[in-house]
Amino acid sequence: MAEPFTHPDQWDDTVRERYNPNRKTEEFRDYGETVHPRVREFYRLNHTHQTVHFNREARRKWLNLDHAEMGIWEMMDELNKLVDDSDPDTDLSQIDHNLQTAEAMRRDGAPRWMQLTGLIHDLGKVLWLWGEPQWAVVGDTFPVGCAWSDKIVFHQFFTANPDAAVPEFQTENGIYEPGAGLDQVMLSWGHDEYLYHVTKDYLPEPAQYMIRYHSFYPAHREGAYTHLMNATDREMFEWVRKFNPYDLYSKADAPPDAKALRPYYDELINEFFPAKIRW
Repeated sequence: MAEPFTHPDQWDDTVRERYNPNRKTEEFRDYGETVHPRVREFYRLNHTHQTVHFNREARRKWLNLDHAEMGIWEMMDELNKLVDDSDPDTDLSQIDHNLQTAEAMRRDGAPRWMQLTGLIHDLGKVLWLWGEPQWAVVGDTFPVGCAWSDKIVFHQFFTANPDAAVPEFQTENGIYEPGAGLDQVMLSWGHDEYLYHVTKDYLPEPAQYMIRYHSFYPAHREGAYTHLMNATDREMFEWVRKFNPYDLYSKADAPPDAKALRPYYDELINEFFPAKIRW
């Protein structure tokens, strides 16, 4: 593609075949009987503890953005300590995955803001380094305060969640108005929501949606929770769906050369962000 695309309809659905031609798409996100026990245990804890009360408290704790002032690449270096327990597809470090995602976008002519989004989309996982358990940082996200869709992976583990005993939280709309928009809906707490608040003032709206909802697989992959969306959500989720294959299918066993790539991405970071931002 000679020019960067400016609309999700310009994205070529066949490019995903170029990310790793030796792996079939159905081999990704396999949560069947062969899934690693650490992944299953992660979701048991996640689905048990992601309650309405926990989510309200997490937002009070973290969204003042008073925990650090750091640059983007500085944070990427910090996150190299983390391997995501919820991810069945890769054991590479976070900086490797972030660079794989961004490089796949750059190769396919994505606009610069989207390449940057690919680079930074998982930086909210710093919450784990600051003391949050992984079940409150990573994994697929879903609304709390309303009925859990059966499209959520390991749906059976919600039986142990205390909110299962709260009738108000177990109706289709729960505590939300239908069609009010996802901005009014509290998704399970994790790195997506946190990083959205850290970076929203610096990025265009499609990038904000990619960051905030890239783990909301029940919606962007399975089509659940459309009754809570408004027109803007439906439009912006086309961008989220175009982001998702880069996040998913760019995963490979060989790590990228971070040292060689850094000058390009330093320039890209400086185009959108100041030297330090609040976390």
